[in-house]
Amino acid sequence: MSTITGLHHVTCISGDAQENIDFYVGLLGMRLVKRSVNQDDPGTYHLFYADAEGHPGSDLTFFPWKNMPRGRRGTGLTNEVSLAVPAGALGFWADRLQAHGVTAERSVRFGEATLTFEDPHGLIVSLVETADPREFTPWADSPVAEAHQIRGLHSVRIVERDLEPTVNFLTTGMGLTKIAEEGGWERYAVAGGGSGRVIDLQAQPSERRGTWGVGSVHHVAWRVPDDAAERAAQEQVFGAGAHPTQVIDRFWFKSVYFKEPGGALFEIATDGPGFGIDENPATLGEHLVLPPFLEAHREEIERRLPPITLPHLRAGTAGD
Repeated sequence: MSTITGLHHVTCISGDAQENIDFYVGLLGMRLVKRSVNQDDPGTYHLFYADAEGHPGSDLTFFPWKNMPRGRRGTGLTNEVSLAVPAGALGFWADRLQAHGVTAERSVRFGEATLTFEDPHGLIVSLVETADPREFTPWADSPVAEAHQIRGLHSVRIVERDLEPTVNFLTTGMGLTKIAEEGGWERYAVAGGGSGRVIDLQAQPSERRGTWGVGSVHHVAWRVPDDAAERAAQEQVFGAGAHPTQVIDRFWFKSVYFKEPGGALFEIATDGPGFGIDENPATLGEHLVLPPFLEAHREEIERRLPPITLPHLRAGTAGD
């Protein structure tokens, strides 16, 4: 039996860091809950957006590699991220996006009202209405009123040249089950399904392979409750043919990385200890937080990073 309970976070690659912040905080109203650096490339930020408390399953994160070429959508890559919004909220979001010059398209997927658009750097993002229960704390300083705020991750979409190896891996190695099929897409769920527990797959045998770059998803992280559950999941994906890394301490959670058979990078991440372990919960994201092994290099790292400001600290906010 799998110990995976749902999506933990999704990490993407963006361009300019300030443009990224202005979009996800200023327009989408998510909270920047952690301002840190890529632990393997400390010259770039790692920005975490989530609900007010940074619940696991609510955060969308970015590496702002401004000078990296644009990514190429294709097979073996996660090509879209869906975020959950309350039932009935899409009218508000359609108007808000349009008012800010963002073109969005409405559709219905697997019975769920969906609004799809691109962020400033080309990432495909969807807002999906759901009444499913969520771990969610509203953010009082959001420019979006509580009734319309983003609740967290809803799903991800991956295109593969051949679905069978990936499907076999998801079902035997990660405990997912197929719950629906529609328009050439297959939906798989973990822990019984629901918002934050699904992944959509489509076979495109003639499509070229996707590549990482600005506007693409770097990896998808799946959540487990604790260290023991992570070790069990690590053993299970190894038994299904993956090559997971050793456990890496990311300080706000612990991580194991591996690729699914089609090539998309996955992670298993623990729910804790959480973003408040090294920062005042009242001021999450307002200051640069470094992992302990980089703290001695703070002065050098800060010189290399571009200055950024949070929209709600530049001016007062009022919920729409």
